[in-house]
Order: sequence, then structure tokens, then C-alpha cells
Amino acid sequence: MMAAAVQVAPSGLEGVVVTDTQIGDVRGTEGFFQYRGYDATDLARNCRLEEVWHLLLYGDLPDTTEADRFTDRIAGLRRDFTPALFDRVHQVTAGATDRVAALRTAWSLAAADLGARPWLDLSPQQRIDQALALAAVGPLLVAATHRPGVAADLDDLPASTAAAYLQLVTGEAAKPDRVTALERYLVLTIDHGLNASTFTARVVASTGADLGAVLVAAVGALSGPLHGGAPSLALEMLDDIATPDRAEAWIRDAVGRGERIMGFGHRIYRTEDPRARLLRETAQELGGPRIDLALHVEQTARRVLRELKPDRVLDVNVEYHAAIVMDAAGLPPALFTPTFAVSRAIGWTAHALEQMDGNRIMRPNSRYTGPEPVRPIRPR
Repeated sequence: MMAAAVQVAPSGLEGVVVTDTQIGDVRGTEGFFQYRGYDATDLARNCRLEEVWHLLLYGDLPDTTEADRFTDRIAGLRRDFTPALFDRVHQVTAGATDRVAALRTAWSLAAADLGARPWLDLSPQQRIDQALALAAVGPLLVAATHRPGVAADLDDLPASTAAAYLQLVTGEAAKPDRVTALERYLVLTIDHGLNASTFTARVVASTGADLGAVLVAAVGALSGPLHGGAPSLALEMLDDIATPDRAEAWIRDAVGRGERIMGFGHRIYRTEDPRARLLRETAQELGGPRIDLALHVEQTARRVLRELKPDRVLDVNVEYHAAIVMDAAGLPPALFTPTFAVSRAIGWTAHALEQMDGNRIMRPNSRYTGPEPVRPIRPR
């Protein structure tokens, strides 16, 4: 009997559908993405983070009473972790120069503090409870890697995740416009299709592993510069350009050296990244010394890239204005990518819970390209 033909996937699994999801959808040619049927940019403009969190987890937007109750629940889950955890996190990660690596370690410690177990041993409600708790603690973990004494601040935090996060990082209550700006960014980055870290989260969840392992693995995928990127590099580029009159020469020189212009180009979008559009507007609302320069550099880069690379679509992406917004909100550049992880943890855990429903362990094939088998070695 002839063996069935094996279908070989393209490199990088480009265009391959490996699972079904009801969580989100990215339409790159349209410049559009959604969460459970809602335009994600509309959600970011009009909803609190906790409302969108509820949507991803339960499938519907809460009314005002439900939203307040859910927000209080998330705030309570942050307080449920032992204060010693955050001191331990700072102690273990204080010498780390890579804050994403520090966060990976911190989430592992948090999972141990929570007593996370393989989800196959948990009831459906226990799975949801652990998913909420581990995503809720993200802001505290990032803050604990950044400065000591976070445990002492837990009783005075606002219920809002975005407001609590800014207060934990900066040590002072955040202004409302900064909270709104950060909240928009967090909502915009909760989920974005089956990217490398989300796929990793689903693969690990498919093995029955605990949700701490899911988050640690996802952060590991995010730590790669080809995925998580580095919004801080866009800020460094602006600081290096310094003045509008230097922008065009700087960009032309960088392209001539074969360097990437940070904050431009995306694997999926063939239009302007819709996240960048709202973050540009948000940055303008915040104001600050960098925004005028950022707008000028953006327009210059678009024009120069169209001229020098006419065969490629290199429009502005989320990283460019995300850097401006997070900087204006008061976050240091070292925490830009960890802040992305704080948001994306909501999406990772939502995908993990979806994977658990009707789970089948992910086990694709590989194509062997090594030498042909040789004759067996005879015993001597």
C-alpha cells in the first residue's frame, strides 16, 4: 500500500492554519484587527482594560456593575500573593540587565507562590482563577524587578490595573491622562493573532502544563528580538536624530548601511498598523518634547522608504508610537517590552484556556533532510 503524501508546510508556517479561535482576528490587508467581534481600536478608545479583559475571558463586554466587580476582583487577586514574593523577585532579579528575562523568572516565582498545578488536575473554575491571578500579578512583578519595596505599596493601590501599574513603577499616583494613554496601549496589545508567543502559549497549554509554565514559555518567545522587538530602540533613534533637519540624512544613511528603521514594517500588515494610528493620536494628546520630532521623522521615513524600497511595504508599526506613549506616561525604556508582556499575558491566558477546551496535544511532523540510512553495523 502506498503511503499517504505528506504535506510540507512553508518556512515559518507562513499562512498555515493550525487551530480555531474565537478570541481575535487580524486582517493585514485591511489594516484591521478585532477581539471577539469588536474593533480593537474602538475598544481601546472607549473601554477600560478590565472591560476588555472580561470580554476575552468570558466572551462579552460587562455592564458597569459587572465591570466594577471584575476590576475589584483583579485588584484583590493582586493582593492575594504573599508580600514576600515581591521582595524575593527583586532580590533574584536586581542584577539582571534584561528586564524581560527578569520578568520570566518573576512569573515562575509567582506560579510557585500560587501553587500552580497542571491544568488537567484543576476544575474549569480553578483554571480561570489561576489564569486571572497570574495575569493580574504581572504589573507587580515588573515593578518588583524595577525597584525595591513594592510589597509595602500594595494596600494603597488604585483598583485600575493601568493606574496601579504606573503608581508601582514610578512610586507616585499617576495623572489621569497618563493612565488613559497607558490603558489604550495595553488594550491595543492584549492579542494579535497567532504570533510566536501566543502560539508558544497554546503549544505548552496543550501538554497539560500549569499556567505558570505557559506564561514563562510565552515570555521566553517574546524575549527574542525578532518577535518582542524593542520599542526603546525607536526612542533611541529619535534621540540620535535629535532635530528635524537631521532626519532625512540620518534615515538615508541608515538604509544605505542596510539597517532597519525602527518602528517601520510588519509581518502581517500591508497598510499602516491600526494600533499605530490610535497611539499617534494618544501621543499628540499627551504632548511632550518628543512628539513633534516623532511626527516629522515618521513622515520623512515613510517618504524615504517608499523611494528607496519601492517593492516593500514599510509603514509605521505599533512600536514607533508605543515608545512615545510609554515614555510620556512615565515608564522607563527598560520596561517597554515587559509592559507589552503585562498586556499580552491577558491574551496568552485566554488562548491557554481556549486550548484546554477540547484539547489535543500539538504534535506536528518534521521533514528529515539528513543523510540516507547506512547499512547496519554488525556486532564485532
